[in-house]
Amino acid sequence: MNRLLRSAPKARATSVSAIACFALCALGSAAAQSSGDSVPRMADGKPDLSGVWWGGGDVGGPGFGGGRRPGGQQGAPPPSFTSLYKPEAQERAKSLSDKHDPTLRCTPTAFGTLNVRLWDVGAVGQIVATPKFVLLLSETYHGYQIVPTDGRPHRDTVPPSWRGDAVGHWEGDTFVVETKNFTDDTWMWAEGRVSFHSDQLRIVERYRRVDAETLVIDATVYDPGVLTGPWTVPTQTLKLAPFDQIMPLNCVGAETADLIEAVPPGAQ
Repeated sequence: MNRLLRSAPKARATSVSAIACFALCALGSAAAQSSGDSVPRMADGKPDLSGVWWGGGDVGGPGFGGGRRPGGQQGAPPPSFTSLYKPEAQERAKSLSDKHDPTLRCTPTAFGTLNVRLWDVGAVGQIVATPKFVLLLSETYHGYQIVPTDGRPHRDTVPPSWRGDAVGHWEGDTFVVETKNFTDDTWMWAEGRVSFHSDQLRIVERYRRVDAETLVIDATVYDPGVLTGPWTVPTQTLKLAPFDQIMPLNCVGAETADLIEAVPPGAQ
């Protein structure tokens, strides 16, 4: 069965934490704090987005972020997103259920289960910021995204991927990330919530560190392949976690979709 397993702290030496460690060691302690400003800043004066960010509470506790509905009962994506499906996309959605969820086979989401791309399937993620690149590190699937900060155009030499191609630039104290060139074989969310997208998916995120403990993220999703218009994601407010390293959640894949299908209705 597909499960996300939180590893013991001593097992944190994975590809994700190695990337973070490399970036931190290369930079040293570059953050600077301006007088009277509670926002940590890098040596170039830009806000330092670095840190482990979460929604607070017990990540592994019951009910945190919801869960997969058993027995083939599909969950519900945010109404404001599904209401934008084109008629043909609405018809396709009716033919799908939680057994078709790509994350059952350890495929990452395109956007993040709790409307935070940094988290993917989970509720905690880490940012390592440098003047040239911002690294977005997810606990799940050893996920990472390297975002250049210099406003360069998207690469036209890379194939579509699960996490897409991301580029970024600063608008004042706001870091803007545009991601496109996704494959169309992922869903926006996990937990059986039918939320497919097309290969025309484009996501624009705006990251603002408003104080030492708070990161605010606004995002807009564009997908003319399946949506009638852009979807404005509810503003997400993340808090700085009381620990400074994420832990890997190991995805153990199996024929989970077949197991779900085999459960008789009402047996749960």
